[in-house]
Amino acid sequence: MKKTMSITHKIPEIDRARVSALIDMALEEDLDGSCDATTVSVIAPELQANAVLICKEDCVCAGLEVAGMVFKKLFSAIQWRPLVNDGDFCPCKTILAEIKGPAHALLTGERTALNFIQRLCGVATVSKRYADAVSGSETVILDTRKTTPGWRNLEKYAVAVGGSSNHRIGLFDRIMIKDNHRELAGMEGPGGITRSVKKAHERFPELEVEVEADTLDELREAIEAGADYVLLDNMTNEQMAEAVKINSGRARLEASGGITLERIPSIAVLGVDFISSGALTHSVKSTDISMEISTL
Repeated sequence: MKKTMSITHKIPEIDRARVSALIDMALEEDLDGSCDATTVSVIAPELQANAVLICKEDCVCAGLEVAGMVFKKLFSAIQWRPLVNDGDFCPCKTILAEIKGPAHALLTGERTALNFIQRLCGVATVSKRYADAVSGSETVILDTRKTTPGWRNLEKYAVAVGGSSNHRIGLFDRIMIKDNHRELAGMEGPGGITRSVKKAHERFPELEVEVEADTLDELREAIEAGADYVLLDNMTNEQMAEAVKINSGRARLEASGGITLERIPSIAVLGVDFISSGALTHSVKSTDISMEISTL
């Protein structure tokens, strides 16, 4: 029976336990088991304050809940009020959230909260630009596993919030046979793809199998071997157009390698199913967001 293809546009749940651990580590980096020495020195412990998070450039919002979790780690009863939703386009000077509570907690958590939300807004904003580049076509933009260690759940969440989709989450949820796998297994050359796909289906019949193809001959072999997906690695537009004809809808085709935002529209019209780009996560500029604070 043909497997149901797993890639759909679905926003993953935030793994709160994992994020909580990340926040703990981030706060520990700042506090080192001690305290915010500056705040403790100059701010009265009873002082209450109000703060707002403001974006200083256009962005797609992502990570509001995570920023709120930072402040609640420091003072569980803090008042955290988001004023927009993740996924919203926020023009420059949009107030993203309001926070009320002890000035100590607001000042101590400021940089950690901003580090999280700035990074995630940056990922979501780039994701939207890539998704917009395939607008009007049936091609879907995918991220990759080129994520910040420990941040994969959050960065893939931000990609989906921005309008692009997630590739496999890790090494466990899909088989992807690359040339390095075939070479180390002694399966390079003619027939190697066929043997490797057969072994993959036998060992993990419940998982989809993707094969990396550097040439059109490798594409043909992967299709005949029953691969569910074929990754067209660093192919020219002309090669990919030919690959679409050869495939004739049998496998799902993913363009990868040498992908730039400017090139995406010309690839989308070729008829490939997916375009994947590590730039959605590995080359992102964090959004400029600031926290403004005042006494109540």
